[in-house]
Amino acid sequence: MSGSSAMRQRTCALALMAGLVLAGCAADTTTTDAAPDVVARAAYRHDGPPKLTLFTMVSNSSGAGAHSSIMINASQRVIFDPAGSVRHSAVPEVRDVLYGITPRIEKFYESAHARTTYHVVIQEIEVSAAVAEQALQLAQRRGPVGQMYCTQSTSTLLRELPGFESLRPTFFPKALSKQFGELPGVRTRELYEDDEDDKRVAIEQFSLAQDEAREALR
Repeated sequence: MSGSSAMRQRTCALALMAGLVLAGCAADTTTTDAAPDVVARAAYRHDGPPKLTLFTMVSNSSGAGAHSSIMINASQRVIFDPAGSVRHSAVPEVRDVLYGITPRIEKFYESAHARTTYHVVIQEIEVSAAVAEQALQLAQRRGPVGQMYCTQSTSTLLRELPGFESLRPTFFPKALSKQFGELPGVRTRELYEDDEDDKRVAIEQFSLAQDEAREALR
């Protein structure tokens, strides 16, 4: 390999890393897993059909993909958020799997990623109960995932599922989103918001709303 080719590859890798850190993938993925009893109490079963929802975070300035994660509606609804940076005490996490994904938590998760600098591409596909449960089990066994491996981990998980064998493993969020969008039955929407760039603002606002809700119940 020539010196110039090696330099271009290194530059691309550094640019990809910077985008992932700023948008969705956490630089430090070391977390403390929630206790089993906390996870059990948080478990939420959504009454909708078995479904997989791919989230892709995209830069509004460059159009580059920055993070991938997947919501799985099976015997319970979870989000596999590999190397993710949106964490909250109300959402128990074990090995990059977020539990208790009620409609309110789902909205919080989407909104925390959509802001002035990024929007979220949300792609849904209904699957059989067996495929959804297999996806849940794969997610629970897969994490935790290292920085920059969010899309690679998500794409390889999907590829193991019946009906998704055509998906090619990739490190690039938009490449996975494009492949996923070509599957029959996928529904796509995009979420844009004008919140501040710092996701911590959205997390703090959610915390405040949680506190106000608890006060109202007293």
